[in-house]
This record gives sequence, structure tokens and C-alpha cells, in this order.
Amino acid sequence: MAKINDVARLANVSTATVSRVLSNADNVTEETREKVLEAIQRLKYQPNILGRYLRRMETKTVLVVVPDITNSFFSKILLGIESVAVKSGYQVLLVDTQNSVHLEVEYLNLLRQKQVDGMILLTARMNREEIEEIAEQFPVVLACEYLEGSRIPTVSIDNISSARKATEHLIQLGHRRIAHISGPMNIVLSRDRLRGYQQAMTQYELEIDPVLIQEGDFSYEIGYNLAMKFLALENPPTAIFAASDDMAIGAVKAVREQSLNVPKDIAVVGFDDVKIASIFEPSITTIAQPMYEIGTTAMELLVKLINGNQLKRRQYVLEDQLIIRETCGGNAC
Repeated sequence: MAKINDVARLANVSTATVSRVLSNADNVTEETREKVLEAIQRLKYQPNILGRYLRRMETKTVLVVVPDITNSFFSKILLGIESVAVKSGYQVLLVDTQNSVHLEVEYLNLLRQKQVDGMILLTARMNREEIEEIAEQFPVVLACEYLEGSRIPTVSIDNISSARKATEHLIQLGHRRIAHISGPMNIVLSRDRLRGYQQAMTQYELEIDPVLIQEGDFSYEIGYNLAMKFLALENPPTAIFAASDDMAIGAVKAVREQSLNVPKDIAVVGFDDVKIASIFEPSITTIAQPMYEIGTTAMELLVKLINGNQLKRRQYVLEDQLIIRETCGGNAC
């Protein structure tokens, strides 16, 4: 049976180089990689995977922490993570914190106990010092959420710019009294989307009425309840910008229950572009996040960190897109 020394001898490289090729490290030239792979094939070399894991304390498992598994927004991100993980020889352990900061902290112990090789956080609500402390010791990547000024590798969109774009679209359609249903304000994404809304209103010199800004939780139910609250006002809004598609759908439901028409009476814009946004009637105008790409990019960064490779940069801001559909009343709907 061929050994790693035999592969190294045939390829005329060191055994360390063979190991780097087997671990898919970046610091190997393409020419050397091809020589090693050809030698492996010729010798029919089978690496001792178990022994290698034990020597390197590897589990070939990564942890993905999700704040709410029932939120359909995360499904495509998880598919992206899984696709890169499989290609790279990793299994994915998925945990749901149910929006609990306490559970987020508890799952960090899986890294400390070396039960996983690295972690992707799709939530960042715990104490900043705790996240940064563990990221200094173990491979950690943040996706969707981020910590401002942190060196933890992050993959996200520009939520301020995208929210400003969504609000500006409603303003350009002639709306002046625009309501905003935010996400939970303890989440940076919610604060960014509120800021984008406020920037657009200020840019067009429109009044920002505090009554028209209500904090939600990204759910259908809260979108419905807060829209009903807006509709009960003596001077209701003519448009609603919701910080998630689920809340936007809830808002549409409320408007229609009041025998009003979307978008003729009240326009609605959501955020994320989850699948149901295009299926729902009327279809939801929204900001599309590149969810699958967020997942693949996050996992690619994590693999590099696990393999000890240097990252060219640590902040990856991906492109979003305004998807104009029926609920906005625009010409392209």
C-alpha cells in the first residue's frame, strides 16, 4: 500500500507539500498541485483520514448558528454554505438560537471544546467582546450581520444603501407620507435599514413622523399588527416600507382587510426577496439579497481560515437589487 512518502518521492516534493495539496491549501502552485495529484492517482494512494484528523485535531465539521430557522430568508444562505462545505470535505452542524443571546454564547463552547473546526454566525447579538475573543482563537465568519470596526471576516450587503434605495423608489412614485416597520433594534441590520429610510426622507426634505416608525420582529404577524396600527391613524401613510418580506406580506394582508387596494391606496415594499415574495398576490416589491452567494462566500472564507491561509480582505459587501413588482405601483410592476 502506497504511503505519503511514496507520493512525495514520485512527485519530487516534500511530504508537507503533499499534505497541503490534500488539505486544499492555497499556498501551493498549480503546477505542483497537478504533479502531486498525478502521483496520488498513479500510486492509488489512500490517505489515512482518521489519523490525519486526530493529529491535527480536526473534526471536518463546521458550526452554523442561525437566529431563527423558521425564517425562510436563511434557507438559500444555508444551501450556499452546504455546497462549499461538501466540496471542501466538511459537514455542517446547524443550530438554531431561537433569537436567544444566551444560546448564542452557549454554542461558542463547541468551538472552545474543539468539537467543530470553525463557525459561521448568521447572527451577532451577543456581547461584542465575547465574539471577538473567540474569533482571535478560532476560525469565525460573520454573515448577514456584522460588528462595526471589527476585524472578524464578514459577508453582507450595504443595508443602509439598500433601504435608502427602497424608500427613494416610493418617493419617486409620489409618496410623501411613508411608514417604516423596522426589525428588532438590537440588531445592526434593523438599525441600518432604519437609517437608510431616514436618509432618503431627509434627502427629499420630507417629514419623518415618529408615529410612522414602528419596531417589528421580521414576522408576518407583527407586519399585520403594525400595519393595522398605521391604518387606524387619522392621517395614515400612503406607503409602507417593511424591513422584511414577511412583514410586508403581513402589511398587505392588513390593508386588504380594510377593503383598501395595494398599491392604489397604499404601496408596500419589503426586503430580502424570499421565494414567497414573488408568489404572493400581489407580488412584493423588495430588495433582493444575494442569499446563496452570501452562503458560498462565507464558507469559502471559513475554509481559508481553518487552513491557516491569509485573507486578502475581511469585509465582503455584496450587491443587492431593487426588484419592482406589483405592490409598489411603479411602471415596471
